[in-house]
Amino acid sequence: MRIGECADLATDCLRSTEPNQWAIHVPLGKLKTERLVPVDSFVCKVVQRLRFFRSLEPLPEDGRLLPRPHRKEALVRQLRDYLHQVCSAVGLSTHIVPHQFRHTYATEMLRAGIGFPVLMKLLGHRNPEMTMRYLDVALTDLQREFQLAQSKPRPLAPQPKMPTIHLRSGLDGTIDSLLGAQHALQMFRRTLPNGPARSCLGRLSNRLTKICSEAKKLRAL
Repeated sequence: MRIGECADLATDCLRSTEPNQWAIHVPLGKLKTERLVPVDSFVCKVVQRLRFFRSLEPLPEDGRLLPRPHRKEALVRQLRDYLHQVCSAVGLSTHIVPHQFRHTYATEMLRAGIGFPVLMKLLGHRNPEMTMRYLDVALTDLQREFQLAQSKPRPLAPQPKMPTIHLRSGLDGTIDSLLGAQHALQMFRRTLPNGPARSCLGRLSNRLTKICSEAKKLRAL
């Protein structure tokens, strides 16, 4: 979760979803969304321990899991400082900020096999483009997915067959040439990735279809 969402967690944020299954209720955050994030037994113990220490705080009860002597911004700044102290204590020279944990979480969940729509839900995102920014897809990930795809081959879509073209003259020969050009264009278009070039060729192919249709109407006159 985001650090701001962490600062807003309620004392009753730990919810039982199924027998021996728990989730953290994340309140309304940056994108005005709330969600339940499944957690393991270790996180449950951490929350319960925080509840215990919260009960010992001299500050008045405000319903939040983490005590907030001043404004929320002060608590967030304090959490960032704690993280820097921990990194320094373990000898990490790299500057780390809390938001990097979201990126690591997203990447590890994807590598563990979680579906992309579920990952979006866990992160509290509304569109896939935002989730993609969080993922660090390494070469090893690409190789694993490629090998997995090879192990489960699927039938390919049938390729369009080249129409039989006879050397004819007049309007019939023109129509044959148009059909041949459309076929060649479609075959080349299939080799291109999704993008402006592929879209442009698709529009050209549609135009050729209309031209062929009009030419066939002329032949019927």
